Amino acid sequence: MRIRCPLCGERDRREFYYKGAAVALARPDPGAGAEVWDAYLHLRDNPCGETRELWYHEAGCSAWLVVTRDTGTHQMAGVELASAAGGAGS
Repeated sequence: MRIRCPLCGERDRREFYYKGAAVALARPDPGAGAEVWDAYLHLRDNPCGETRELWYHEAGCSAWLVVTRDTGTHQMAGVELASAAGGAGS
C-alpha cells in the first residue's frame, strides 16, 4: 500500500504509523462528563468501506495525516494534513 503525503509525495506505507480512526480529531469538551469520554475512548465502529483514519509520517516529514480509504480494498480516496481536516467523523 502506498500513501501520498501532501508534503513528501507518494511513499510506502511502512514510513507511516496507523493511529486509529479520525474521530480522534473531534475530542469532547474537557468537562463533557464520564459517559461522553467513555464513549469517545472505547466505543468505535469497525466499518468495511470508506473510513477516515489518522496516520503519522514518522520516517518522513513527521506530519499527521487524515487518510480516506476503503478498508475492504485499501483504495485511497484522499489524503490531507490533519491540521487542515478539522473535526472528523468515521
